[in-house]
Amino acid sequence: MFSVLFLLHVASVNCEPGQLLDVVVDRYDIPKFCPREVRTEDFIRYHFNGSFHAGGETFDSSHDRGKAYISQVGLGRLITGMDRGLLGMCVNERRKITVPPHLAYGSIGTGGVIPPDAVLVYDVLLLDIWNTEDKVQIRTLSKPESCNRTTAVSDFVRYRYNGTLLSGKGFDSSYMRNSTYDTYLGKGDLIKGMEEGLLGMCVGERRIIIVPPFLAYGETGYGTRVPPQATLVFEVLMVDVFNPSDDLISEVKEAPESCTRRTVTGDYIRYHYNGTFQDGTAFDSSYQRNRTYNTYIGKGYVIKGIDKALVGLCMGEKRRIIVPPHLAYGGDGVGDLIPGSAVLVFDIHVIDFHNPSDLVEIKVTHKPLECNTRSEADDLIQYRYNCSLMDGTLLYSSDHFDSPSITTLGASMVIMGLEKGLIGMCLGERREVIVPPHLGHGENGAGMVPGSAVLFFELELVELQKGVPEGYMFVWLDDSPEPLFPAMDLNGDKQVPLEEFSAFIMLQVKKGKGRLRPGVDANSIIEDMFKNQDSNRDGKIVEDELKLNTDEESEQVKRDEL
Repeated sequence: MFSVLFLLHVASVNCEPGQLLDVVVDRYDIPKFCPREVRTEDFIRYHFNGSFHAGGETFDSSHDRGKAYISQVGLGRLITGMDRGLLGMCVNERRKITVPPHLAYGSIGTGGVIPPDAVLVYDVLLLDIWNTEDKVQIRTLSKPESCNRTTAVSDFVRYRYNGTLLSGKGFDSSYMRNSTYDTYLGKGDLIKGMEEGLLGMCVGERRIIIVPPFLAYGETGYGTRVPPQATLVFEVLMVDVFNPSDDLISEVKEAPESCTRRTVTGDYIRYHYNGTFQDGTAFDSSYQRNRTYNTYIGKGYVIKGIDKALVGLCMGEKRRIIVPPHLAYGGDGVGDLIPGSAVLVFDIHVIDFHNPSDLVEIKVTHKPLECNTRSEADDLIQYRYNCSLMDGTLLYSSDHFDSPSITTLGASMVIMGLEKGLIGMCLGERREVIVPPHLGHGENGAGMVPGSAVLFFELELVELQKGVPEGYMFVWLDDSPEPLFPAMDLNGDKQVPLEEFSAFIMLQVKKGKGRLRPGVDANSIIEDMFKNQDSNRDGKIVEDELKLNTDEESEQVKRDEL
Protein backbone atom coordinates (compact mmCIF):
# COMPACT_ATOMS: atom_id res chain seq x y z
CA MET A 1 0.00 0.00 0.00
CA PHE A 2 2.92 2.30 0.82
CA SER A 3 4.51 1.91 -2.63
CA VAL A 4 1.20 2.72 -4.39
CA LEU A 5 0.72 5.92 -2.39
CA PHE A 6 4.32 6.82 -3.04
CA LEU A 7 3.88 6.44 -6.79
CA LEU A 8 0.74 8.59 -6.71
CA HIS A 9 2.66 11.26 -4.86
CA VAL A 10 5.42 11.18 -7.41
CA ALA A 11 2.90 11.50 -10.23
CA SER A 12 1.40 14.60 -8.64
CA VAL A 13 4.84 16.12 -8.33
CA ASN A 14 5.56 15.46 -11.99
CA CYS A 15 2.43 17.37 -12.95
CA GLU A 16 3.58 20.56 -11.20
CA PRO A 17 5.12 23.17 -13.58
CA GLY A 18 8.28 25.08 -12.76
CA GLN A 19 10.47 24.37 -9.75
CA LEU A 20 10.39 20.90 -8.11
CA LEU A 21 8.68 20.81 -4.74
CA ASP A 22 9.61 17.24 -3.79
CA VAL A 23 11.78 14.32 -4.92
CA VAL A 24 10.92 12.62 -8.17
CA VAL A 25 11.38 8.82 -8.22
CA ASP A 26 11.65 6.80 -11.41
CA ARG A 27 11.48 3.04 -10.57
CA TYR A 28 12.81 1.85 -13.88
CA ASP A 29 13.83 -1.69 -12.87
CA ILE A 30 11.74 -3.44 -10.23
CA PRO A 31 12.38 -7.10 -9.28
CA LYS A 32 9.47 -9.50 -9.61
CA PHE A 33 9.93 -10.71 -6.04
CA CYS A 34 10.18 -8.16 -3.26
CA PRO A 35 9.85 -9.67 0.22
CA ARG A 36 10.89 -6.50 1.99
CA GLU A 37 10.86 -2.72 1.31
CA VAL A 38 13.00 -0.03 2.89
CA ARG A 39 11.42 1.64 5.89
CA THR A 40 12.46 4.39 8.24
CA GLU A 41 15.35 3.34 10.53
CA ASP A 42 16.38 0.49 8.23
CA PHE A 43 20.00 0.18 7.33
CA ILE A 44 20.77 -0.17 3.66
CA ARG A 45 23.73 -0.91 1.45
CA TYR A 46 23.55 0.43 -2.08
CA HIS A 47 25.49 1.54 -5.11
CA PHE A 48 24.81 4.88 -6.77
CA ASN A 49 25.89 7.35 -9.43
CA GLY A 50 25.25 10.98 -8.54
CA SER A 51 24.95 13.54 -11.35
CA PHE A 52 23.64 17.06 -11.93
CA HIS A 53 20.25 17.39 -13.48
CA ALA A 54 21.61 20.18 -15.60
CA GLY A 55 24.21 18.80 -17.99
CA GLY A 56 24.35 15.29 -16.51
CA GLU A 57 27.90 15.63 -15.14
CA THR A 58 28.79 13.02 -12.48
CA PHE A 59 29.81 14.43 -9.11
CA ASP A 60 30.07 11.20 -7.10
CA SER A 61 29.88 7.42 -7.63
CA SER A 62 30.20 4.43 -5.31
CA HIS A 63 30.95 2.36 -8.39
CA ASP A 64 34.06 4.44 -9.02
CA ARG A 65 35.18 3.89 -5.44
CA GLY A 66 34.49 0.15 -5.73
CA LYS A 67 32.62 0.13 -2.46
CA ALA A 68 28.90 0.22 -1.76
CA TYR A 69 27.51 2.99 0.43
CA ILE A 70 26.03 2.07 3.83
CA SER A 71 23.63 4.24 5.79
CA GLN A 72 20.50 4.35 7.90
CA VAL A 73 17.35 5.73 6.36
CA GLY A 74 15.06 8.41 7.77
CA LEU A 75 17.16 9.70 10.66
CA GLY A 76 18.93 12.56 8.88
CA ARG A 77 22.12 10.77 8.05
CA LEU A 78 21.41 11.37 4.36
CA ILE A 79 20.16 14.45 2.60
CA THR A 80 16.44 14.78 3.06
CA GLY A 81 15.69 13.98 -0.57
CA MET A 82 17.56 10.69 -0.39
CA ASP A 83 15.93 9.80 2.93
CA ARG A 84 12.60 10.19 1.17
CA GLY A 85 13.59 8.74 -2.20
CA LEU A 86 14.96 5.48 -0.80
CA LEU A 87 11.80 4.56 1.13
CA GLY A 88 9.86 1.60 -0.31
CA MET A 89 12.83 0.36 -2.31
CA CYS A 90 13.42 -3.40 -2.85
CA VAL A 91 16.72 -5.23 -2.99
CA ASN A 92 17.94 -5.35 -6.61
CA GLU A 93 15.63 -2.49 -7.55
CA ARG A 94 17.06 0.31 -9.67
CA ARG A 95 15.59 3.79 -9.45
CA LYS A 96 16.48 7.36 -10.30
CA ILE A 97 15.85 9.84 -7.54
CA THR A 98 15.74 13.49 -8.59
CA VAL A 99 16.26 15.78 -5.58
CA PRO A 100 15.46 19.52 -5.64
CA PRO A 101 17.98 21.88 -3.97
CA HIS A 102 15.94 22.54 -0.83
CA LEU A 103 15.96 18.78 -0.12
CA ALA A 104 19.64 18.49 -1.02
CA TYR A 105 22.41 21.07 -0.40
CA GLY A 106 20.25 24.17 -0.85
CA SER A 107 21.49 27.61 -1.92
CA ILE A 108 24.91 27.06 -0.39
CA GLY A 109 26.05 23.81 -2.04
CA THR A 110 28.94 21.88 -0.49
CA GLY A 111 32.70 21.86 -0.62
CA GLY A 112 33.03 23.12 -4.13
CA VAL A 113 31.57 19.84 -5.41
CA ILE A 114 27.88 20.73 -5.37
CA PRO A 115 27.11 24.25 -6.57
CA PRO A 116 24.30 26.30 -5.01
CA ASP A 117 20.71 25.51 -6.01
CA ALA A 118 21.74 22.30 -7.80
CA VAL A 119 19.13 19.68 -8.71
CA LEU A 120 20.73 16.27 -8.10
CA VAL A 121 19.97 12.95 -9.75
CA TYR A 122 20.89 9.70 -8.01
CA ASP A 123 20.85 6.43 -9.96
CA VAL A 124 20.57 3.84 -7.18
CA LEU A 125 20.91 0.02 -7.03
CA LEU A 126 19.81 -1.37 -3.66
CA LEU A 127 21.93 -4.30 -2.45
CA ASP A 128 20.86 -4.93 1.13
CA ILE A 129 18.36 -4.06 3.86
CA TRP A 130 18.50 -4.84 7.56
CA ASN A 131 17.33 -3.53 10.88
CA THR A 132 18.74 -3.83 14.38
CA GLU A 133 15.55 -5.66 15.34
CA ASP A 134 16.10 -8.33 12.69
CA LYS A 135 16.46 -11.97 13.65
CA VAL A 136 17.72 -14.98 11.77
CA GLN A 137 15.08 -15.99 9.23
CA ILE A 138 14.54 -19.67 8.50
CA ARG A 139 12.45 -21.00 5.64
CA THR A 140 12.15 -24.77 5.20
CA LEU A 141 12.25 -25.80 1.56
CA SER A 142 11.85 -29.55 2.05
CA LYS A 143 11.89 -32.02 4.89
CA PRO A 144 12.00 -35.82 4.96
CA GLU A 145 8.81 -37.62 5.97
CA SER A 146 10.65 -39.35 8.79
CA CYS A 147 12.89 -37.43 11.15
CA ASN A 148 14.06 -39.34 14.21
CA ARG A 149 16.56 -36.73 15.28
CA THR A 150 17.22 -33.00 14.87
CA THR A 151 20.44 -31.07 15.29
CA ALA A 152 21.29 -29.69 18.71
CA VAL A 153 24.09 -27.83 20.47
CA SER A 154 27.29 -29.95 20.72
CA ASP A 155 26.31 -32.06 17.70
CA PHE A 156 28.74 -32.49 14.85
CA VAL A 157 27.10 -31.71 11.51
CA ARG A 158 28.01 -32.18 7.87
CA TYR A 159 26.09 -30.02 5.42
CA ARG A 160 26.22 -28.60 1.92
CA TYR A 161 25.40 -25.00 1.19
CA ASN A 162 25.28 -22.17 -1.32
CA GLY A 163 26.03 -18.77 0.19
CA THR A 164 24.80 -15.57 -1.46
CA LEU A 165 24.40 -11.96 -0.56
CA LEU A 166 20.87 -10.60 -0.28
CA SER A 167 21.22 -9.39 -3.86
CA GLY A 168 21.74 -12.97 -5.02
CA LYS A 169 25.45 -12.64 -5.71
CA GLY A 170 27.24 -15.82 -4.68
CA PHE A 171 30.17 -15.61 -2.30
CA ASP A 172 30.78 -19.27 -1.39
CA SER A 173 29.57 -22.81 -2.09
CA SER A 174 30.51 -26.20 -0.70
CA TYR A 175 29.18 -27.70 -3.92
CA MET A 176 31.93 -25.94 -5.86
CA ARG A 177 34.47 -27.71 -3.64
CA ASN A 178 32.56 -31.01 -3.95
CA SER A 179 32.64 -31.45 -0.19
CA THR A 180 30.52 -30.89 2.88
CA TYR A 181 31.17 -28.29 5.54
CA ASP A 182 31.86 -30.15 8.78
CA THR A 183 31.70 -28.54 12.21
CA TYR A 184 30.42 -28.71 15.78
CA LEU A 185 27.39 -26.64 16.75
CA GLY A 186 27.53 -24.28 19.71
CA LYS A 187 31.31 -24.05 19.95
CA GLY A 188 31.76 -20.74 18.16
CA ASP A 189 33.17 -22.22 14.98
CA LEU A 190 30.45 -20.58 12.87
CA ILE A 191 28.98 -17.11 12.61
CA LYS A 192 26.26 -16.65 15.23
CA GLY A 193 23.40 -16.55 12.77
CA MET A 194 24.48 -19.81 11.15
CA GLU A 195 24.80 -21.49 14.55
CA GLU A 196 21.19 -20.53 15.21
CA GLY A 197 19.91 -21.37 11.74
CA LEU A 198 21.29 -24.90 11.73
CA LEU A 199 19.60 -25.95 14.98
CA GLY A 200 16.62 -28.29 14.76
CA MET A 201 17.41 -29.60 11.29
CA CYS A 202 16.79 -33.17 10.13
CA VAL A 203 19.15 -35.09 7.93
CA GLY A 204 17.93 -34.53 4.38
CA GLU A 205 16.21 -31.22 5.24
CA ARG A 206 16.74 -28.15 3.04
CA ARG A 207 16.54 -24.65 4.47
CA ILE A 208 17.02 -21.04 3.52
CA ILE A 209 18.79 -19.24 6.38
CA ILE A 210 18.95 -15.42 6.18
CA VAL A 211 21.48 -13.91 8.57
CA PRO A 212 21.55 -10.15 9.27
CA PRO A 213 25.02 -8.52 9.19
CA PHE A 214 25.38 -8.14 12.97
CA LEU A 215 24.96 -11.96 13.30
CA ALA A 216 27.31 -12.56 10.39
CA TYR A 217 30.57 -10.72 9.60
CA GLY A 218 29.38 -7.28 10.68
CA GLU A 219 31.30 -4.14 9.85
CA THR A 220 34.48 -5.93 8.77
CA GLY A 221 33.01 -8.35 6.26
CA TYR A 222 35.08 -11.34 5.20
CA GLY A 223 37.94 -10.64 2.86
CA THR A 224 36.92 -9.81 -0.67
CA ARG A 225 34.00 -12.20 -0.71
CA VAL A 226 31.67 -10.72 1.93
CA PRO A 227 31.44 -6.92 2.06
CA PRO A 228 30.95 -5.07 5.35
CA GLN A 229 27.43 -5.04 6.79
CA ALA A 230 26.17 -7.72 4.42
CA THR A 231 23.08 -9.83 4.99
CA LEU A 232 23.91 -13.42 4.09
CA VAL A 233 21.59 -16.00 2.57
CA PHE A 234 22.44 -19.69 2.92
CA GLU A 235 20.66 -22.51 1.16
CA VAL A 236 21.55 -25.52 3.31
CA LEU A 237 21.16 -29.28 2.86
CA MET A 238 21.81 -31.23 6.06
CA VAL A 239 23.78 -34.34 5.17
CA ASP A 240 24.80 -35.82 8.50
CA VAL A 241 24.55 -35.31 12.24
CA PHE A 242 25.95 -37.11 15.25
CA ASN A 243 27.09 -36.42 18.78
CA PRO A 244 30.42 -37.58 20.25
CA SER A 245 28.42 -39.31 22.99
CA ASP A 246 26.43 -41.37 20.48
CA ASP A 247 26.52 -45.14 20.59
CA LEU A 248 25.52 -47.30 17.67
CA ILE A 249 21.82 -47.81 17.01
CA SER A 250 20.62 -51.30 16.11
CA GLU A 251 17.04 -51.66 14.90
CA VAL A 252 15.45 -55.04 14.15
CA LYS A 253 13.67 -54.87 10.80
CA GLU A 254 12.74 -58.52 10.43
CA ALA A 255 13.16 -61.38 12.88
CA PRO A 256 12.71 -65.12 12.24
CA GLU A 257 9.83 -66.87 13.99
CA SER A 258 12.25 -69.17 15.76
CA CYS A 259 15.73 -68.30 16.98
CA THR A 260 17.46 -71.10 18.87
CA ARG A 261 20.90 -69.53 18.73
CA ARG A 262 22.38 -66.04 18.56
CA THR A 263 25.79 -64.88 17.45
CA VAL A 264 28.57 -64.51 20.02
CA THR A 265 32.15 -63.26 19.92
CA GLY A 266 34.31 -65.75 18.06
CA ASP A 267 31.57 -66.87 15.67
CA TYR A 268 32.12 -66.68 11.93
CA ILE A 269 29.25 -64.91 10.16
CA ARG A 270 28.10 -64.53 6.56
CA TYR A 271 25.80 -61.62 5.85
CA HIS A 272 24.58 -59.38 3.07
CA TYR A 273 24.45 -55.62 3.50
CA ASN A 274 23.70 -52.29 1.89
CA GLY A 275 25.81 -49.41 3.18
CA THR A 276 24.53 -45.83 2.92
CA PHE A 277 25.10 -42.45 4.48
CA GLN A 278 22.34 -40.84 6.54
CA ASP A 279 21.03 -38.97 3.52
CA GLY A 280 20.48 -42.28 1.72
CA THR A 281 23.48 -42.07 -0.61
CA ALA A 282 24.86 -45.59 -1.15
CA PHE A 283 28.57 -46.25 -0.75
CA ASP A 284 28.81 -50.06 -0.79
CA SER A 285 26.72 -53.21 -1.19
CA SER A 286 27.48 -56.92 -0.97
CA TYR A 287 24.42 -57.54 -3.15
CA GLN A 288 26.05 -55.74 -6.06
CA ARG A 289 29.02 -58.10 -5.77
CA ASN A 290 26.63 -61.06 -5.48
CA ARG A 291 28.71 -62.29 -2.56
CA THR A 292 28.18 -62.22 1.19
CA TYR A 293 30.58 -60.48 3.52
CA ASN A 294 32.24 -63.10 5.71
CA THR A 295 34.12 -62.39 8.92
CA TYR A 296 34.81 -63.43 12.49
CA ILE A 297 32.93 -61.49 15.18
CA GLY A 298 34.86 -59.58 17.80
CA LYS A 299 38.28 -60.09 16.24
CA GLY A 300 38.71 -56.53 14.90
CA TYR A 301 38.33 -57.46 11.25
CA VAL A 302 35.51 -54.92 10.76
CA ILE A 303 34.87 -51.43 12.13
CA LYS A 304 34.15 -51.29 15.88
CA GLY A 305 30.49 -50.43 15.48
CA ILE A 306 29.78 -53.39 13.22
CA ASP A 307 31.84 -55.74 15.38
CA LYS A 308 29.64 -54.74 18.30
CA ALA A 309 26.38 -54.88 16.35
CA LEU A 310 27.01 -58.38 14.98
CA VAL A 311 26.70 -59.91 18.46
CA GLY A 312 23.28 -61.28 19.40
CA LEU A 313 21.87 -61.85 15.90
CA CYS A 314 19.76 -64.75 14.64
CA MET A 315 20.05 -66.54 11.32
CA GLY A 316 17.76 -64.85 8.83
CA GLU A 317 17.46 -61.67 10.90
CA LYS A 318 17.47 -58.27 9.22
CA ARG A 319 18.67 -55.18 11.06
CA ARG A 320 19.46 -51.54 10.42
CA ILE A 321 22.65 -50.47 12.15
CA ILE A 322 23.58 -46.79 12.46
CA VAL A 323 27.25 -46.32 13.28
CA PRO A 324 28.65 -42.94 14.44
CA PRO A 325 32.04 -42.02 12.95
CA HIS A 326 34.01 -42.64 16.17
CA LEU A 327 32.91 -46.28 15.84
CA ALA A 328 33.47 -46.30 12.08
CA TYR A 329 36.17 -44.54 10.06
CA GLY A 330 36.54 -41.43 12.21
CA GLY A 331 37.60 -38.05 10.96
CA ASP A 332 39.77 -39.45 8.17
CA GLY A 333 37.19 -41.52 6.31
CA VAL A 334 38.34 -43.85 3.54
CA GLY A 335 39.69 -42.18 0.42
CA ASP A 336 36.95 -41.05 -1.93
CA LEU A 337 34.55 -43.71 -0.63
CA ILE A 338 33.79 -42.60 2.95
CA PRO A 339 34.05 -38.90 3.89
CA GLY A 340 35.61 -37.96 7.19
CA SER A 341 33.23 -37.91 10.18
CA ALA A 342 30.50 -39.74 8.27
CA VAL A 343 27.70 -41.61 10.04
CA LEU A 344 27.21 -44.96 8.32
CA VAL A 345 23.94 -46.87 7.94
CA PHE A 346 24.06 -50.61 7.29
CA ASP A 347 21.02 -52.69 6.40
CA ILE A 348 22.19 -56.24 7.03
CA HIS A 349 20.69 -59.68 6.46
CA VAL A 350 22.28 -62.56 8.36
CA ILE A 351 22.63 -65.58 6.06
CA ASP A 352 24.35 -67.93 8.50
CA PHE A 353 26.97 -68.17 11.20
CA HIS A 354 28.94 -70.87 12.94
CA ASN A 355 31.72 -71.39 15.42
CA PRO A 356 34.93 -73.27 14.59
CA SER A 357 34.11 -75.59 17.49
CA ASP A 358 30.66 -76.48 16.13
CA LEU A 359 29.70 -80.12 15.60
CA VAL A 360 27.10 -81.52 13.25
CA GLU A 361 23.57 -80.87 14.53
CA ILE A 362 21.10 -83.71 14.00
CA LYS A 363 17.36 -83.52 14.51
CA VAL A 364 15.22 -86.62 13.91
CA THR A 365 11.94 -85.55 12.29
CA HIS A 366 10.52 -89.05 11.70
CA LYS A 367 11.43 -92.44 13.09
CA PRO A 368 9.77 -95.75 12.13
CA LEU A 369 8.18 -97.84 14.86
CA GLU A 370 10.53 -100.73 14.14
CA CYS A 371 14.25 -100.15 13.87
CA ASN A 372 16.17 -103.42 13.94
CA THR A 373 19.21 -102.19 12.06
CA ARG A 374 21.00 -98.85 11.97
CA SER A 375 23.40 -97.50 9.38
CA GLU A 376 27.08 -97.64 10.25
CA ALA A 377 30.49 -97.44 8.64
CA ASP A 378 30.97 -99.70 5.57
CA ASP A 379 27.23 -99.95 4.94
CA LEU A 380 25.93 -99.28 1.47
CA ILE A 381 22.96 -96.94 1.68
CA GLN A 382 20.50 -95.16 -0.58
CA TYR A 383 19.10 -91.89 0.70
CA ARG A 384 17.03 -88.96 -0.44
CA TYR A 385 18.16 -85.45 0.39
CA ASN A 386 17.65 -81.73 -0.06
CA CYS A 387 20.70 -79.53 0.47
CA SER A 388 20.04 -75.84 1.20
CA LEU A 389 21.71 -72.79 2.61
CA MET A 390 20.45 -71.61 5.97
CA ASP A 391 18.36 -68.90 4.30
CA GLY A 392 16.39 -71.62 2.50
CA THR A 393 18.13 -71.37 -0.87
CA LEU A 394 17.98 -74.87 -2.37
CA LEU A 395 21.31 -75.94 -3.83
CA TYR A 396 20.94 -79.64 -4.63
CA SER A 397 18.30 -82.34 -4.32
CA SER A 398 18.16 -86.07 -5.04
CA ASP A 399 14.74 -85.33 -6.52
CA HIS A 400 16.57 -83.76 -9.44
CA PHE A 401 17.84 -87.23 -10.39
CA ASP A 402 16.18 -90.49 -11.44
CA SER A 403 17.04 -92.35 -8.24
CA PRO A 404 18.20 -91.69 -4.67
CA SER A 405 21.87 -91.12 -3.94
CA ILE A 406 24.06 -94.11 -3.09
CA THR A 407 27.13 -94.11 -0.89
CA THR A 408 29.23 -96.38 1.23
CA LEU A 409 29.55 -94.98 4.69
CA GLY A 410 33.10 -94.47 5.88
CA ALA A 411 34.51 -94.46 2.35
CA SER A 412 34.89 -90.63 2.22
CA MET A 413 32.49 -90.46 -0.68
CA VAL A 414 30.53 -87.53 0.83
CA ILE A 415 31.51 -84.54 3.00
CA MET A 416 32.35 -85.46 6.56
CA GLY A 417 29.39 -83.62 8.09
CA LEU A 418 26.87 -85.37 5.85
CA GLU A 419 28.42 -88.75 6.62
CA LYS A 420 28.06 -88.08 10.34
CA GLY A 421 24.42 -87.17 9.72
CA LEU A 422 23.81 -90.47 7.89
CA ILE A 423 25.29 -92.66 10.62
CA GLY A 424 22.89 -94.40 12.99
CA MET A 425 19.78 -94.04 10.83
CA CYS A 426 16.98 -96.56 10.67
CA LEU A 427 15.44 -97.54 7.37
CA GLY A 428 12.72 -94.96 6.65
CA GLU A 429 14.07 -92.48 9.20
CA ARG A 430 14.12 -88.77 8.30
CA ARG A 431 16.50 -86.19 9.71
CA GLU A 432 17.42 -82.52 9.52
CA VAL A 433 21.18 -82.08 9.66
CA ILE A 434 23.14 -78.83 9.97
CA VAL A 435 26.73 -79.05 8.78
CA PRO A 436 29.26 -76.31 9.65
CA PRO A 437 31.66 -75.40 6.84
CA HIS A 438 34.70 -77.03 8.44
CA LEU A 439 32.79 -80.32 8.13
CA GLY A 440 31.37 -79.31 4.75
CA HIS A 441 33.03 -77.58 1.83
CA GLY A 442 35.23 -75.25 3.86
CA GLU A 443 36.31 -71.72 3.01
CA ASN A 444 36.47 -72.33 -0.73
CA GLY A 445 33.04 -73.87 -1.21
CA ALA A 446 32.27 -76.16 -4.15
CA GLY A 447 29.96 -75.86 -7.12
CA MET A 448 26.91 -73.95 -5.99
CA VAL A 449 28.05 -73.98 -2.36
CA PRO A 450 29.56 -70.61 -1.31
CA GLY A 451 32.74 -70.50 0.72
CA SER A 452 32.28 -70.92 4.50
CA ALA A 453 28.61 -71.79 4.07
CA VAL A 454 26.65 -73.67 6.72
CA LEU A 455 24.58 -76.36 4.98
CA PHE A 456 21.14 -77.64 5.87
CA PHE A 457 20.26 -81.21 4.82
CA GLU A 458 16.88 -82.94 4.85
CA LEU A 459 17.63 -86.68 4.77
CA GLU A 460 15.62 -89.89 4.40
CA LEU A 461 17.20 -93.36 4.45
CA VAL A 462 15.44 -95.47 1.80
CA GLU A 463 17.70 -98.57 1.53
CA LEU A 464 20.37 -100.14 3.72
CA GLN A 465 22.77 -102.94 2.89
CA LYS A 466 25.09 -103.90 5.67
CA GLY A 467 28.72 -103.69 4.69
CA VAL A 468 32.03 -105.31 5.41
CA PRO A 469 35.18 -103.71 6.85
CA GLU A 470 37.46 -101.74 4.56
CA GLY A 471 39.75 -104.12 2.65
CA TYR A 472 37.41 -107.11 2.94
CA MET A 473 35.10 -108.51 0.27
CA PHE A 474 33.43 -111.13 2.45
CA VAL A 475 33.14 -111.62 6.18
CA TRP A 476 31.71 -114.26 8.42
CA LEU A 477 28.89 -113.04 10.62
CA ASP A 478 29.23 -116.21 12.73
CA ASP A 479 32.14 -118.53 13.37
CA SER A 480 33.30 -120.18 10.16
CA PRO A 481 32.62 -123.94 9.85
CA GLU A 482 35.19 -126.13 11.55
CA PRO A 483 36.77 -127.86 9.69
CA LEU A 484 36.15 -125.51 6.73
CA PHE A 485 37.18 -127.59 3.70
CA PRO A 486 34.70 -130.47 4.21
CA ALA A 487 31.92 -127.88 4.52
CA MET A 488 32.98 -126.32 1.20
CA ASP A 489 33.30 -129.69 -0.54
CA LEU A 490 29.59 -130.04 -1.10
CA ASN A 491 29.87 -133.26 -3.16
CA GLY A 492 32.66 -134.76 -1.08
CA ASP A 493 35.13 -135.34 -3.99
CA LYS A 494 38.06 -133.65 -2.17
CA GLN A 495 38.18 -130.74 -4.62
CA VAL A 496 36.19 -127.56 -4.97
CA PRO A 497 35.85 -125.95 -8.41
CA LEU A 498 34.60 -122.36 -8.88
CA GLU A 499 30.96 -123.41 -9.30
CA GLU A 500 30.98 -125.36 -6.04
CA PHE A 501 32.86 -122.55 -4.24
CA SER A 502 30.32 -120.01 -5.48
CA ALA A 503 27.40 -122.19 -4.35
CA PHE A 504 28.97 -122.52 -0.87
CA ILE A 505 29.52 -118.75 -0.44
CA MET A 506 26.04 -117.85 -1.63
CA LEU A 507 24.58 -120.46 0.74
CA GLN A 508 26.35 -118.77 3.68
CA VAL A 509 25.00 -115.38 2.60
CA LYS A 510 21.49 -116.80 2.25
CA LYS A 511 21.63 -118.35 5.73
CA GLY A 512 22.90 -115.04 7.18
CA LYS A 513 26.18 -116.56 8.22
CA GLY A 514 28.34 -114.47 5.88
CA ARG A 515 28.21 -111.15 3.99
CA LEU A 516 29.59 -109.98 0.67
CA ARG A 517 30.63 -106.35 0.16
CA PRO A 518 27.51 -104.50 -0.97
CA GLY A 519 27.52 -102.50 -4.14
CA VAL A 520 29.96 -104.82 -5.90
CA ASP A 521 29.01 -107.63 -8.31
CA ALA A 522 28.82 -110.85 -6.25
CA ASN A 523 30.16 -113.09 -9.02
CA SER A 524 33.24 -110.86 -9.38
CA ILE A 525 33.89 -110.96 -5.65
CA ILE A 526 33.53 -114.75 -5.48
CA GLU A 527 35.75 -115.22 -8.51
CA ASP A 528 38.48 -113.07 -6.88
CA MET A 529 38.13 -115.01 -3.64
CA PHE A 530 38.44 -118.30 -5.53
CA LYS A 531 41.59 -117.14 -7.31
CA ASN A 532 43.15 -116.16 -3.99
CA GLN A 533 42.64 -119.75 -2.72
CA ASP A 534 43.55 -121.54 -5.96
CA SER A 535 47.27 -121.01 -5.52
CA ASN A 536 48.35 -123.35 -8.38
CA ARG A 537 45.74 -121.92 -10.74
CA ASP A 538 44.43 -125.37 -11.78
CA GLY A 539 40.79 -124.33 -11.49
CA LYS A 540 40.06 -126.14 -8.24
CA ILE A 541 40.82 -125.77 -4.54
CA VAL A 542 42.12 -128.66 -2.50
CA GLU A 543 42.46 -128.82 1.28
CA ASP A 544 46.19 -128.02 1.26
CA GLU A 545 45.56 -124.75 -0.61
CA LEU A 546 42.90 -123.51 1.74
CA LYS A 547 43.93 -120.70 4.05
CA LEU A 548 41.97 -118.47 6.39
CA ASN A 549 42.62 -114.71 6.36
CA THR A 550 42.29 -112.92 9.68
CA ASP A 551 42.29 -109.31 10.74
CA GLU A 552 46.03 -109.45 11.33
CA GLU A 553 46.71 -110.46 7.71
CA SER A 554 46.26 -106.99 6.26
CA GLU A 555 48.81 -106.94 3.48
CA GLN A 556 46.22 -107.31 0.72
CA VAL A 557 44.28 -104.35 -0.61
CA LYS A 558 41.16 -106.54 -0.98
CA ARG A 559 40.80 -109.53 1.29
CA ASP A 560 38.33 -112.29 1.76
CA GLU A 561 37.76 -114.02 5.03
CA LEU A 562 37.03 -117.73 4.91
